[in-house]
Amino acid sequence: MTTSLEIRAVSADDHAAWLPLWQGYQRFYKTRIDEATSALTWQRFLDPTEPMHAALAWRDGQAIGLVHFIFHRSCWTQGDYVYLQDLYVAEGLRGGGVGRQLIEHVYARARAAGASRVHWLTHESNTDAMQLYERIADRSGFIQYRKIL
Repeated sequence: MTTSLEIRAVSADDHAAWLPLWQGYQRFYKTRIDEATSALTWQRFLDPTEPMHAALAWRDGQAIGLVHFIFHRSCWTQGDYVYLQDLYVAEGLRGGGVGRQLIEHVYARARAAGASRVHWLTHESNTDAMQLYERIADRSGFIQYRKIL
């Protein structure tokens, strides 16, 4: 019997559950983030003074999805914005509502903190995820530009 999904903020004890999902996310996007940066990111999630947060989706005692999100100021609203930076559900478990529940978790955290907006990006090739995003959010119409420094 499958138990219900639980989504909760990461704790120091969750590193071993988080890391394989984080590495799976990187494989999905065909990238590799160095170990020092991943270690620093993990420490930021655990620091209550940091604007960075992470939550894991758990089913039957196993972490099956992650979400990372960052609170930041905006010149356009009094409330902060929340950037949903990373969302990942383990292979073979996608399409079952886990991603949606992780996004809803971020929405709830943002609302509770008085934030004005949640926003995110996805790669144009991530068409499966975009089917979900089209149902639960609005396209902004903006195109991202960036310069790597």
